Amino acid sequence: MTGRGYTIFDTAIGRCGIAWGGIGVVGVQLPEFREIDTRKRLFQLYPDAREMRPSEEIEVAIEGITATLRGGHSDLTGVTLDMTGIPAFDQRVYQFARSIPRGETRVYDEVARGLHASGAVYAVAQALLHNPFMIIVPCHRVLEAGRYADRISPNGGGISKRRLLSIEGAQPTASKTLFDVLLPVASPRPHP
Repeated sequence: MTGRGYTIFDTAIGRCGIAWGGIGVVGVQLPEFREIDTRKRLFQLYPDAREMRPSEEIEVAIEGITATLRGGHSDLTGVTLDMTGIPAFDQRVYQFARSIPRGETRVYDEVARGLHASGAVYAVAQALLHNPFMIIVPCHRVLEAGRYADRISPNGGGISKRRLLSIEGAQPTASKTLFDVLLPVASPRPHP
């Protein structure tokens, strides 16, 4: 692959985008509410990329993403990612997330422990929040403690983790209520 390119493609959840460079995929953008917004986001993230026909390797990635988003089984572990400039810890988090089977979930703490970095729960959450490789790195399979599935990376567009997990047939997840968001849960204090 030479130069940096991108393309927009149809999926069961809307028009997604993928950008690539000489090493591999540099980012995947799930659909925003309007295609123009998806294109705008790709341009903001990859201003040097130009719209072009994808290579055979990128076509394989697109086919895998498309199959996944229609509820099919696809193995995206062979898709080459260009992680140039991504911190080493984040790369480890992405590799771990790629190992989580379809239809299963983990919580941030499990990922941190799996990386032998049990005190790094916040760093795991931040890495997944900044995941540029949506679906290929299935950050939607990693949930907050309590199995909340409300947040997704900005590259998730208008799609929720809950919807992606539903497509994959994952077990139901909890959702925060307004009460949960506004009032943090406190441990009961023992009475004297």
